[in-house]
Amino acid sequence: MVELRPVPVDDPVARELLTEYFALRAQSFPGNAYTTVFPSVETFTPPEGVFLVLYDDAELAVGCGGIRRVADGSLGGRYEVKHLYLRPETRGRGWGRLLLDDLERRARRWDAAELVLDTHHTLEAAGGLYASAGFREIEPYNDNPNATRWYGLRLAPAEGGETL
Repeated sequence: MVELRPVPVDDPVARELLTEYFALRAQSFPGNAYTTVFPSVETFTPPEGVFLVLYDDAELAVGCGGIRRVADGSLGGRYEVKHLYLRPETRGRGWGRLLLDDLERRARRWDAAELVLDTHHTLEAAGGLYASAGFREIEPYNDNPNATRWYGLRLAPAEGGETL
């Protein structure tokens, strides 16, 4: 059975996973222009955010991801999904969805009205995961130089029950 554990983002295991993630992105990023920024601990400390590490049955860390509070949007409280990563050999097992669903549950507990994220169009599997989880393309909410697509998921119903 896999297990998700909240950890400080500067925990050695979290740092190792983030280092792998950033290295893989830099290798495959068009034009080799990927910008790496390691997150600060405060950004992923509740209730401002949380960072999770996914462990497999053998207690091996195989993935990570987090949410962090960003400026409120038109819907209200907004959290951003960041650094969702699974080691390549573990992909296709549904663990990315497991991570994403748990992050969504945590955002709901903090009364978030919306989850947002940015990604690059070359990350097709990630885009498919976000679409299958109900995320819809939105206008850019930041100026991330690594992003070409922005997604949002409404967590609280708006007046009239509309969805994004």
